[in-house]
Amino acid sequence: MSDVAPEGTDPDELPETDDSETEKAAQQTPPGLPLRVEDVEKRFGGVTALDGATFSVEEGSITGLIGPNGAGKSTMFDCITGVHTPDAGSIRFHGEELIGKEPYQIAQDGLVRTFQIARELEEMTVLENLMLAPKGQIGESAWRSVAPVARRGVVKQEEQIREDVWETLEFFEIDHLAGEYAGNLSGGQRKLLEMARALMTDPEMVLLDEPLAGVNPTLEEKLLDRVHDLREQGYTFLFVEHDMEVIMENCEHIIVMHQGKVLAEGDADEISENEQVIEAYLGEDLGE
Repeated sequence: MSDVAPEGTDPDELPETDDSETEKAAQQTPPGLPLRVEDVEKRFGGVTALDGATFSVEEGSITGLIGPNGAGKSTMFDCITGVHTPDAGSIRFHGEELIGKEPYQIAQDGLVRTFQIARELEEMTVLENLMLAPKGQIGESAWRSVAPVARRGVVKQEEQIREDVWETLEFFEIDHLAGEYAGNLSGGQRKLLEMARALMTDPEMVLLDEPLAGVNPTLEEKLLDRVHDLREQGYTFLFVEHDMEVIMENCEHIIVMHQGKVLAEGDADEISENEQVIEAYLGEDLGE
């Protein structure tokens, strides 16, 4: 459509365009794509870790993020979750810009992560680790300790949290470890605890950073089963993992990064047959 005013029309009488509203509409994340990463760049000195990476994650999906060592996967996770601030680009969750927010604010927005090395509170029990996780806890104070009504509110909330914790422990099949100190758990048990703790924050989307690293096959299967169960409940996952067989068998959409850029996207068949991906991995097994 032409922007030229009809002949005889005073340009000053034409309706004004609200540039702010136009810009806002352009920035909105499309429905069904809660996370949108656009042209993200991140440099560390003279090293470019992310070089204009762009991708989206579909709601209710298990999306794999893969790439050779040094491709920028962990840096991307750090930028999404507020650990690092990108030098350029945009990261939006349900249309709201995340860049500039602190990690705890992003978690409060409903986007949480796990780490390659589990970060449990070692000198607290498994139960206590989960009790600390929920958002919006009233907490204790000198005033509440002497105000019966306020005290009842604290007790009621704590009872509800404890009930939720036990349900989560049972869901992850680690309820038998409730009284065990987190520092005494095996690597696989720590990964289960970390995911359970992430779920206790009531997130919408979970970023899993190599959740199977150091996990034995039995616990690996259990953890993957939990991920699929949670996806069926409506959770969304973005999944970094080096085991290509796991990615190909469990992710309906796969994003491949290489040298800080998105090299390819598609399902398992499309990725495993992509010549650029094969070349980037220098012949590594892609699950075929």
